[in-house]
Amino acid sequence: NLEVGAYVRRKDKVGLDRTLGEVYELFPVLKKKAHMMGGLLSGGEQQMLAIGRGLMSSPSLLLLDEPSMGLSPKLTTEMFADIRRIANTGRTVMLVEQNAYAALSVADYGYALENGTVALHGSAQKLIRDDYVRQTYLGA
Repeated sequence: NLEVGAYVRRKDKVGLDRTLGEVYELFPVLKKKAHMMGGLLSGGEQQMLAIGRGLMSSPSLLLLDEPSMGLSPKLTTEMFADIRRIANTGRTVMLVEQNAYAALSVADYGYALENGTVALHGSAQKLIRDDYVRQTYLGA
């Protein structure tokens, strides 16, 4: 399942093995279930697989669209911690997420969209403290 994401690197066996090890370190459950078909994994495991597949090509930019969709609150917390760990490796992560608080809590910078237009942007910490953002997007 994960090696599908590395198709463009298929001739780099050493690099693939290293990246596969990094993905398994980030998501140990995927190593335990490497023999299973992706469709048989739980929703959270499928999200881990999708992110891991994206990481297999060693991108400098990882795009994630609603990675917490359908996850339990516990798995959502774990997923955002994993996203922060990915960003801490030096990769840029561009995250589209409706759970604004969770996204901003792991982000360095954020954008808020209204009707497809950037309504405001700034450092994630500044946005979390902004009264308008708190009322409009964070429900506080």
